[in-house]
Amino acid sequence: MLQFSGLTLPLSSSREDAFAAACKKARLTPRQIADWGITRLSVDARHRRPQLVWGVGITLAPGLREEDYTGSGAVIRREMPLEIHPGERPTTLRPVVCGLGPAGLFAALLLARHGARPLVLERGPSLDRRAAAVDAFFAGGALDENANIQFGEGGAGTFSDGKLTTRIGDPLCDYVRRTLLEHGAPEEIAWQAKPHIGTDRLRGVILSLRQEIERLGGEVRFDTKLTGLVCDGGRLTGVRAESETIAADTLVLAVGHSARDTFAMLRDAGLTLQAKPFSVGFRAEHLQSEIDRALYHEAAGHPALPPGEYQLAAHPGGRGVYTFCMCPGGRVVAAASEAGGVCTNGMSYHARDGANANAAVVAEVKPEEFGGDAMRAVAFQRELERAAFALTGSYAAPAQDLDGFLTGRPGLRLGRVEPTYPCGVIPADLGTLFPERITTALRDGLRAFGRKLPGYCAADTLLTGPETRTSSPVRIPRNTDCQSGELEGLYPCGEGAGYAGGIVSAAVDGLRVARSILESRRYR
Repeated sequence: MLQFSGLTLPLSSSREDAFAAACKKARLTPRQIADWGITRLSVDARHRRPQLVWGVGITLAPGLREEDYTGSGAVIRREMPLEIHPGERPTTLRPVVCGLGPAGLFAALLLARHGARPLVLERGPSLDRRAAAVDAFFAGGALDENANIQFGEGGAGTFSDGKLTTRIGDPLCDYVRRTLLEHGAPEEIAWQAKPHIGTDRLRGVILSLRQEIERLGGEVRFDTKLTGLVCDGGRLTGVRAESETIAADTLVLAVGHSARDTFAMLRDAGLTLQAKPFSVGFRAEHLQSEIDRALYHEAAGHPALPPGEYQLAAHPGGRGVYTFCMCPGGRVVAAASEAGGVCTNGMSYHARDGANANAAVVAEVKPEEFGGDAMRAVAFQRELERAAFALTGSYAAPAQDLDGFLTGRPGLRLGRVEPTYPCGVIPADLGTLFPERITTALRDGLRAFGRKLPGYCAADTLLTGPETRTSSPVRIPRNTDCQSGELEGLYPCGEGAGYAGGIVSAAVDGLRVARSILESRRYR
């Protein structure tokens, strides 16, 4: 396929206009074209006059050589197949996958597609029961520590924006995207510059993926937590799940960034856990219309423009402060997974049509601040969440207007931005929630953001916290074959093990791990 990129056209332009522009560049006539489609669409909002930037893919008619048209600015793009070269070591034991988030889901899918019949253990419930538990908690019910925003079918990504942006540049990203499309993801994820599925659409995709795993001979056991490992001479020989011991020589450990009890179990089993960088802060809410105006200027509201998204970063005093997981037209959600702690996250539906935009504003926390001790880093997250619970006396979240946070004035002065956090907010002084070094960095970072994006530091911007689960504070070391160097048969995987950050990168890591397993063993 010939791929044309950077076709900059007015907001009024259509798919057909982009196709015509590509044909003009290459001097192609309709008779020379077998097929075509849009490969990318983004917005260039610089210079106060937004324009659409199109990418077009063209398949030439039989007999024409793609190489003859690369001088027109096109590049040749060919899909890279995911090749598996089966290993020689025979085994009759099923691989066990722990966790049904993106990493575990795609690891299990690839294993199932190659006849390995994986056994998947998920501590939380199936998607319908999980959604019911989350809704009940949001409505004031009890927190279920195994069925919440973090745990259950689909993992933490299920209750998010379903963002598919990633910077890893791995060819396996195409495999992930194609698979999501096969299972019902919106077709525009194939060409959006910042693709997203949305929480509402993502649930059906996850269910469809799980059903394929089961059709291919895989088994998924919900409400089944990994509680121990069985080892012999540095080799994995089984896993303990609740009261059952399961014979296994292969375990994909894809437990997610919030499986703190599992991290403790691994440490007690003698495995090395390394502290890695993570970040903490809060959610900042603005009116989406104000974000649109700041980004698109006079063109704000044009039907061709998507809800505005931003990504901001600063480095005050050498500590990184940045926005993360921006949810246009979304809402802030209660993401606690432990009793007596408050934790926030953000999500939005596919339409992104809510009144507010929200994003995490977080400051970097470095491993050396905990002496490299991973469990001390986990304890720091927990302490912040419990301190927030102590501030409000419930799962309501402490909140403050941005002007109050910057000036040190306690309390909450609501203006145009209404809180979306479902368990309610309590006026608080967020500056007292974090260590002084973090609070200072967050304040300086917000001021820098205000200089970069007009209106960002509006006095009535709403801050709700804490945001503590940006990524895992833990890395579980592994070799180049994705296998633990301390325990043969253990494959640390995904975000919880410290090898991913987001839906696509976690899914890609799941594929990497599954490929490594398939190329070292022969299942029968």
